[in-house]
Amino acid sequence: MDGEVHVVPTRRIRVLFIAEAVTLAHVARVHAVAGALDPSRYEVCIAADPRFDALFGAHPFASQRVTTIPAARFAAAIQKGTPIYDVTTLAGYVDDDLRAIASFEPDVVVGDFRLSLSVSARLAGTPYVTITNAGWSPYAKIGFTVPDLPMTRWLGVTAAQALFDWARPFAFAAHARPVNRLRQRYGMARLASDVRAVYTDADFILYADLPEMFSMQAMPKSHAFLGPVQWSPDTALPDWWDVLPDDRPLIYVTLGSSGQSQVLPALVDALSRLPLSVMVATAGRIAMDAVPDNVHMADYLPGATAAQRADLVISNGGSPTSYQAFAAGTPVLGIPTNLDQFLNMRAVCGSGAGLLMRPASVADASIARAVDALLHEPAFRENAGVL
Repeated sequence: MDGEVHVVPTRRIRVLFIAEAVTLAHVARVHAVAGALDPSRYEVCIAADPRFDALFGAHPFASQRVTTIPAARFAAAIQKGTPIYDVTTLAGYVDDDLRAIASFEPDVVVGDFRLSLSVSARLAGTPYVTITNAGWSPYAKIGFTVPDLPMTRWLGVTAAQALFDWARPFAFAAHARPVNRLRQRYGMARLASDVRAVYTDADFILYADLPEMFSMQAMPKSHAFLGPVQWSPDTALPDWWDVLPDDRPLIYVTLGSSGQSQVLPALVDALSRLPLSVMVATAGRIAMDAVPDNVHMADYLPGATAAQRADLVISNGGSPTSYQAFAAGTPVLGIPTNLDQFLNMRAVCGSGAGLLMRPASVADASIARAVDALLHEPAFRENAGVL
């Protein structure tokens, strides 16, 4: 337009992304956001543990390696409800972070569940942006459902929920303690004794969610909704993809890299008994010797395409697969185990776009009732379409 002034920067802005690779979701979000930046304006480097590198293939970004704890250690802590990190581990992370920052010399660092950046970005004097989920915001008006902990199985859900409601503030304080001890080690002020304060400690906080799904108190200007971050592996379609029958509903099942993989055989068996076709992405975590005729399996599937084709998505309840489903207008049955997944499924169920089922219920008649409702009650698909 006439009179419009275009200012061309003398150099590109340097952005260092650091992802905590305890699950694929954190690394995938970083790659997706990095790929959305205009390469004529931004120079990008991604620092992460290489465990998921094969899924991303060749990409145009510089890369560095930082350490992430083994996935099995993360999963064990999540399943027990115990703190994921200790101070020694986080101090090692700080050293890794600082090496990456010194090497790339970024103008800004963007982290995804890299809790050590609470210290390392500040030590480096680099502006710090974190990507997280709105359910962890101190400003979210959301309840907390007791996750699939040992006490849930011992006591039953009702009694476990009552105990969880009482114990949650103490548990949240325990999860925040390692970061606060790390901050004290470096002469920094403590954060609130609440894991939500730890997860959202940054100069700018971006929520990778739909704001319509979450009720929030008034937030500072440093908090904002980025919106869902979409990513699917660029993987070849399996041989069975083009020969799936079209005379029955099609279900897409993925428990991702953080769902309880031991639930999958019982889930597949229950679904195979219904008049459905089922396509399953195992994330390479489990193999089944005998696969029913109406079940089709692969290590990975392009999730967005699978969700588009499916009549229903069954997942671990996490936000990445939920948003793939909603982008296609497909309802979700979530089978969550950890609190992050339960937080997301509370928002999904509150939006009327899905249902929640605990892992212990997948082998009984509940799965058939839930699938039937999601396939045949129009409100679920309508609400998924709205999202």
